[in-house]
Amino acid sequence: MDLNELQRRALQVHDLYDELNLRERGRVWTREEFMLGFVGDVGDLAKIVMAQEGARDMPGGRPALEHELADCLWSVLILAHRYNVDLNAAFLRTMDGLDHSITARGTTHALRPG
Repeated sequence: MDLNELQRRALQVHDLYDELNLRERGRVWTREEFMLGFVGDVGDLAKIVMAQEGARDMPGGRPALEHELADCLWSVLILAHRYNVDLNAAFLRTMDGLDHSITARGTTHALRPG
């Protein structure tokens, strides 16, 4: 799957959440609530990474890590959609900027693909 396909799938689940929230709560999540959900997912991811590195005990192992990474990606895709950000273009611009910044500091390998 490419990024556009991932975003389409993420939006399908987003729409299901909207339907569920409308039915159960009478409203959909705001952009701020999606952001807070993302912060919670990042916190969960941090705990799982600590467990993976032996710094804490936490059940779930590799499947929990995969789940939280996917949750975080879903949140990023949805936030990009909600804020009308072309994530593909923004990502490429950001990577180009980082590539330029890092290589300007004298690294021996450019970060460009290929």
